[in-house]
Amino acid sequence: MPWDKEMLSRLVILALALAAVALLLALAAYVRAGRSRPRPKARKVSTPRPRKTTPLSTDEVTAAIQGLRADVASSLRHLAVVRYDAFGDMGGHLSWSMALLDDSGDGVVLTSIHGRSDSRTYAKNIAAWSANQQLSPEEDEAVSFARSTGAG
Repeated sequence: MPWDKEMLSRLVILALALAAVALLLALAAYVRAGRSRPRPKARKVSTPRPRKTTPLSTDEVTAAIQGLRADVASSLRHLAVVRYDAFGDMGGHLSWSMALLDDSGDGVVLTSIHGRSDSRTYAKNIAAWSANQQLSPEEDEAVSFARSTGAG
């Protein structure tokens, strides 16, 4: 059954009226939800009160400094990254080797070899600045660069 122009006009006007009512209901729900939501209270910022302390003796300061030096010596402070092209037909230096070592040369060398279809990642342990596995030239270079950094 074909629809005449007058019937189509009435359907369009009815659809627009229903859309307007739906929009008003949605707006009213949004406003109501915004009012019912609890607002976060402002936090009161407190200033720290100064503590009463007694001065440290020279021996206590020296012991604290030695403890800090021991902690820092075992942290990974010697870091180096060497980027390179693992394959001759690829550019962009997307492959890399990274050395993460402490002051005594203990740590790890991580290597990621980027190829056209995949990437492979390797980890090798380092103890006293040398590895128990064969290092690639790039990994050896990363360890050498890491050894020259830091205060060790």
